[in-house]
Formats: sequence, C-alpha cells, structure tokens
Amino acid sequence: MTDAPRPSPDLAPSLAPNLAIAAHNVTLTLGSDKAPVEILRGVDLEVAAGTSVALLGPSGSGKSSLMAVLAGLERASGGTVRVAGLDFGTMDEDALARARRGRIGIVLQAFHLLPTMTALENVAVPLELAGIAEPFARAAAELEAVGLGHRLTHYPAQLSGGEQQRVAIARAMASEPAIIFADEPTGNLDTATGHAIIELIFARRAALGATLLIITHDPELADHCDRVVTMHDGRIEERAA
Repeated sequence: MTDAPRPSPDLAPSLAPNLAIAAHNVTLTLGSDKAPVEILRGVDLEVAAGTSVALLGPSGSGKSSLMAVLAGLERASGGTVRVAGLDFGTMDEDALARARRGRIGIVLQAFHLLPTMTALENVAVPLELAGIAEPFARAAAELEAVGLGHRLTHYPAQLSGGEQQRVAIARAMASEPAIIFADEPTGNLDTATGHAIIELIFARRAALGATLLIITHDPELADHCDRVVTMHDGRIEERAA
C-alpha cells in the first residue's frame, strides 16, 4: 500500500536519507517570560532510518517533551529539528499537521480511542481525514494484522486494555509511517499483556521497515532496541549500544 498523500511544495525533503531524525541543540522553554521553565536544554540526537531507539530517564527528565517536539506536536524554542526528511523548525501548526500525515505514527500510554466509534472506525476515520484511499479496507487489514480481525465492530468499552492498545497500534501504523513514536505503550497494561504488546510493536515495525523511538521504563522493552539513550534534566546524558 503506497497511496499516502504526496508532500506539498512547502514540505520538501531536507534530511539525509540515512537519518530519520536529526535534532541539534534543541531547546524548549514553557511558561511566561517572567517565569520561564526550561524543559529541553540543548538536546542533540540523530537516529538512523530503520533503527529502533529506547529513550530512558526519570520522570521530569524531558523524555515526553522531546518526543512531542520530534513528532511535530510541540514546536521547539530553539535549535534545529529535521524529521522524516522535513525541517520542522520552518513550519507552523498546520504545516506540522500535514507533515505528520502518512509519515509519523504515534502510540501513547493512554489509548485515546474515541468511545463512540468502533475499533474499525477508530482506525479508518483518521485515514479518511488524511485523504488515504480505501481507508476502511486498510483499517480492517491492519486490525487483522494486530490480531483483532474478529473485533472490528466492537467499541472501546467492549475491549480489554490490551485490545484497546492493539487498536491504537493499528491506528498508528495503518498509514505505513516512516517513523513510529511510542510513549510508555505498556504503562497501563499488566505484565503478560505488556509482553504481548512489545512483541506486536516490534513485529509491525519490522514489517513496515519503520524507525522507532520508544519512551519506556521497562528494561525488557529497551532491550529490544538497537540503541538506548538516557535523558536527565532536559539533556541527553549518555548513549549505549
């Protein structure tokens, strides 16, 4: 399936093909001018295309904020951010939203499924809004791939936590994104279900050949990754193979 929308002229590629992510001296400051809060303090991170990276660190270290910047959900205060071939630093919110479509998939700890939509609709409607062809057929195929082909017409309240996260994974991956961001995807799940979700995320990533950046406190999940990057106090503290 290769019918993701083509980039418009203002989304021209600007990243070396071997790098999925290139962030240099990235800062993020929130709050008011009188009481600024430094969240990211000069982060440098490069991620090769097709690799997996675990981002570790204590609560408040800036992990989720960094992911939000790299996923185009938050604009950096300074530095350069190039993701999926695009210069995020030059884009406004509308351009960032267009940039995410078909390029970036996001899985969060909270499933964020719409309760009034079935599993199939939760996956298909974002595809439809993005202008991707045959959204319901594609959504059904992705739900089948994550083991929920028999639950297409069920609503979130009728699904277990693990099943809801499978729907969220299907939603993130149905557009065949080049990059997948996952923030504590097993945080709301029991151990056995979490193990199954870990295996599923990595299996679907491998099938797509996508780059994966995953925030986790789970050593088992981190061990699945090609690299481990640790953050502390808004900075990259160390890198481990």
